[in-house]
Amino acid sequence: MIVTKKIASILLLIVVLSVSFSFTGLPKFFFQQPKVVAKDTIKKTAAIADSLNLVNKTKLILFKKNAHASYYAEKFNGRRTASGRRFDNSKYTAAHRKLPFGTKLKVTNEANGKSVVVEVTDRGPFTKGRDIDLTKKAFMQIASSRYGGSLKVTIEFIK
Repeated sequence: MIVTKKIASILLLIVVLSVSFSFTGLPKFFFQQPKVVAKDTIKKTAAIADSLNLVNKTKLILFKKNAHASYYAEKFNGRRTASGRRFDNSKYTAAHRKLPFGTKLKVTNEANGKSVVVEVTDRGPFTKGRDIDLTKKAFMQIASSRYGGSLKVTIEFIK
């Protein structure tokens, strides 16, 4: 008698579920399709991966720890740099007093570990106590806050 009640309740549950699915259809999670990623996102992530692979495959040589970094003011946009290139604050370039033009550097914020790869294209900074001037884009990428200022960074050569 107890067994027949259990079987009857199971059958009743099956009937109720089948009737409810016939009116509402199967739940949406049975038919979810994988999300389509935009091609632009794929290209951007591939470019980022390539730049990271460039850093991972190459040799890093420590140049200076506890270096003081700042960024260019907007008034320099469009002006010629010491290397002859036009300055653009939306690129990944830097100014250093002595390093040769075209030198690739990995600049790492010592406070949060974020880093960026820049190329030396100008001379400077001419403010005493500062070691490197980054473009605003490069600086803001490694900065903890978006208010600017200056950072303590580690500078490494990329070979």
